[in-house]
Amino acid sequence: MHKLKIISIAVIVLVLVLFGVYSLQPEQSVIQKIPQSESAKKPIPDFSQYEITTEKKKAFFSYLKPAVEAQNNHILVQREFIHGLRAKYISGEMITEKQMQELNWLADEYRVDADNKSLEPVFDKLLTRVDIIPVELVLVQTANESAWGTSRFARKGYNFFGLWCFKEGCGFVPKRRNDGSVHEVAKFNNLSRAMYTYMRNLNRHDAYREMRAIRKQLRNKMQPISALALTEGLTKYSERGDDYVVELKQMIRVNKDLM
Repeated sequence: MHKLKIISIAVIVLVLVLFGVYSLQPEQSVIQKIPQSESAKKPIPDFSQYEITTEKKKAFFSYLKPAVEAQNNHILVQREFIHGLRAKYISGEMITEKQMQELNWLADEYRVDADNKSLEPVFDKLLTRVDIIPVELVLVQTANESAWGTSRFARKGYNFFGLWCFKEGCGFVPKRRNDGSVHEVAKFNNLSRAMYTYMRNLNRHDAYREMRAIRKQLRNKMQPISALALTEGLTKYSERGDDYVVELKQMIRVNKDLM
């Protein structure tokens, strides 16, 4: 039974290869070179200057959206690499040393433990974690966490995401930090690095396992990866829990035409 299952999977993958769904020759390097959008190369706009709320929102979305799309495009390249390498593995083709190095890099970057017996679990776990975050979801989260780009953490450290760090001097010391706490609000040198760190955090941190499970289920059903659907898995992003999710959903609906 086990052999029949392996043969069936191999046949399916080979058919997909013949129809061009996956490539058996994943040659493009996926080792991290953080992509930069044109907007990310520009200084952070002064969003507080806008008196008309609609104009402020449009400016905010215009600045952040290209950076989100750049990161998602890079993630799709990584997914294609994983699919291609998985196809080679199932069909029995040799995986080169370079390809194994890149696979190991991805596993380390996304905190996927290696399996000494088979690579199949590694591919499965990676494909659950290496996937896009809907643009609409990122935009409303950044708006929510940064007060539409006006917080000092966003203005002075590109932290539109409320991300913490735990090494002394790694960021800003919060004014209202509780006694005994050691966390700081992370500071970044540019928007691209900040965006990459935030999206990687959603894709690998245990707190957002539910979000990734929802996304995987949508993939399996061949349905669009919906921002509204994925918000359900973000109750642990904020101390507000379910109220935070409700607020994000409302922001997505209200701002849909502006994004």
